[in-house]
Amino acid sequence: MGEAGPALTPAPVAYAGEPGAFAEDAVVAAFGDVARQAVGSFRDVFAAVTGGDAAAGVVPIENLLNGTIRETFDLLLEHDLVIVGEVIVPVRLCLAALPGQSLDDIGRVYSHVQALGQAEAFLRTRPWTTLTTYNTAGAGKMIRDAGERGAGAVLSPRAAALFGLEILADGIQGDADNRTRFLVVAPSVAGAAAVAGPHATGRGSGARRTTLVFAVRNEPGTLLRALRTFADRGVNLSSLESRPSRTAAWEYVFWADLDADAADPACAAAIDELRAASTMVRVLGSYPSADEAAPG
Repeated sequence: MGEAGPALTPAPVAYAGEPGAFAEDAVVAAFGDVARQAVGSFRDVFAAVTGGDAAAGVVPIENLLNGTIRETFDLLLEHDLVIVGEVIVPVRLCLAALPGQSLDDIGRVYSHVQALGQAEAFLRTRPWTTLTTYNTAGAGKMIRDAGERGAGAVLSPRAAALFGLEILADGIQGDADNRTRFLVVAPSVAGAAAVAGPHATGRGSGARRTTLVFAVRNEPGTLLRALRTFADRGVNLSSLESRPSRTAAWEYVFWADLDADAADPACAAAIDELRAASTMVRVLGSYPSADEAAPG
């Protein structure tokens, strides 16, 4: 018998940002303490999963204060991946800077545009210049690496500690219950499950959610007819979002979250009827609905 080959290391889970980012918190919440890969953008997450460099990816889809992340919708439609889970991460923000400074020393504040919006009420209390970066934790890393005094970053307390920054103001998010919902995407449900067993599809109460996208003809009553397929069968739409179709001017596609599994008889019948009422239907996945988590 020949010698056994080296043990294969499972592919990591990809997320956008730096270590300490909320997206990394989402990876750990969904999968446990698995190998993870930080990449530069949401698009890079999809590329890593599609190209086989990552077994799965975690991307934000909605924040309680700022609403949906529309880039994620576009990337989901562009790539042939499956949504296999979701996780809700509490968002606690602080303003941090290099040690030895006070709020009066700060003139510039860096962070991701979403975090700046979530901390807008606090940031308006002083005449700071706000500058956007690709990621909250990345803002802290940039200040640390450049030794930039007179600058602060809006990021998580964990990321501030990771980069050796001093917290000047804590809990600056606009709502104490602020949180972000992340989606787990993978080539298949089985592929994601190989990373961390049952953690790969989230930790929920047993309820299921289905995400789909559809398009209708631009004629009176077509959207109403499409939505009625779910109402007539008692399938609840927990969210509905429109996005430009990118195939024709002033045409739109509609994203819906259903509080049901696509395999449930009522939901399956509604989707079948939706196909007859629409010009395009694509089911992105059915997955466990995440339990609400208390803010950390």
